[in-house]
Amino acid sequence: MSLFSCEYDEALSLDEADPLSSLRDEFVIPLDQKGNEQAYFAGNSLGLMPKKTLQAMNASLRDWGAKGVQGHFDEDDPWYRYDETVSSLQTEMVGASVEEVGVMGSLTTNLHLLMASFYRPTERKNKILIEPHAFPSDRYAVASQVAWHGGNPDTDIIEIRAANPDHVTQEDLLYTLEEHGESISLALIGGLNYYTGQFHDIEEWASVFQRYEITVGLDLAHAVGNIPLSLHDTGIDFAAWCTYKYLNGGPGSISGYFVHQKHHQNVNLKRLAGWWGNNPETRFDMHGQERFSPRASADGWKVSNPSLFSMVPVKASLEMFNEIGIATLRERSLRLTAYFEEGIRSIDGVESITPRDPERRGCQISVRVKDSASALEHQLIKGGVVPDARDPDVLRFAPTPMYSRFTDIYRGIQALAKIVS
Repeated sequence: MSLFSCEYDEALSLDEADPLSSLRDEFVIPLDQKGNEQAYFAGNSLGLMPKKTLQAMNASLRDWGAKGVQGHFDEDDPWYRYDETVSSLQTEMVGASVEEVGVMGSLTTNLHLLMASFYRPTERKNKILIEPHAFPSDRYAVASQVAWHGGNPDTDIIEIRAANPDHVTQEDLLYTLEEHGESISLALIGGLNYYTGQFHDIEEWASVFQRYEITVGLDLAHAVGNIPLSLHDTGIDFAAWCTYKYLNGGPGSISGYFVHQKHHQNVNLKRLAGWWGNNPETRFDMHGQERFSPRASADGWKVSNPSLFSMVPVKASLEMFNEIGIATLRERSLRLTAYFEEGIRSIDGVESITPRDPERRGCQISVRVKDSASALEHQLIKGGVVPDARDPDVLRFAPTPMYSRFTDIYRGIQALAKIVS
């Protein structure tokens, strides 16, 4: 039986049988024009707010008012080491040690800070490899890095030559590297592609890059909090991610990043330094600290004092992730996306460009439509269904396991089928 032939009661019964459906009650759900909760599928753009976030923010604001500067060193929850607490809450979901993970700044800023260390062009190896449908900000970042080092972005940025850019294969990667591999210094790849929802086989890709002595960096904005990762075991060099999508940290919230342990002791690895990368025991020693001495961990790449009020919402959300477990959320994600995909296949005039293989996708179904994606998005939002349009012709739907339900999907499929018929 296809999803589109299902009745609402059948979707409701799936929700009632799923113990994780109650997670939605832990979030503030926006309302539609009729005052009903939206069917919200834009968590791959901005995640929803957990109810506990408001309590956590209010408590931190009260602490600031009551303690002033002493809050940095309060015995209960010192702001001085708050970033380390937030970092430690991310280790399980990204598959890394606590020494390999940090939080600071924003995603693209962190990619620049990391590329300052890991993009080291030589006369022979000076190019940067990206994927088809790379996120525009990543394209801007690598182009400026190439130009900063005196290169030509028009010739020194190589895009993987894919037979189908919507579905990049390892064969595409190998074909591209056969032609350009010896000249590529750095690969900056989106671990899970924002446009198609494709989850690349990071471990296999990393082994290919390493054979060509290519430094590997990942933009994991759409992967962290979505799929389980094993960054340490893959051997990639660095990664960065935002926390306002699947991690529900709020608009523009602080970024997470990873630096593999194999680089921590390399004091000759150039970096853009700042005082928060120093040993915290001597951070306030203003005499005798004329030379930067990086911490032997990912923290050695930190620059400035992270914003407390950007970290508090992330910590509140990460505590939920750690209580539930990323593997458990992934299992629910697979059920939700399978249900959504079945519904999409029942609608004439649309097609999913997201891989059919569940192991090669996250909690996103990207749909190519015949009409303007933005126009369809506006119609859907008026009806209380919230996707994310990528013009000219792609709508992205993210049935997020933290707060999406089967009845939301039923509602979304019905609404999409109606407006494209």
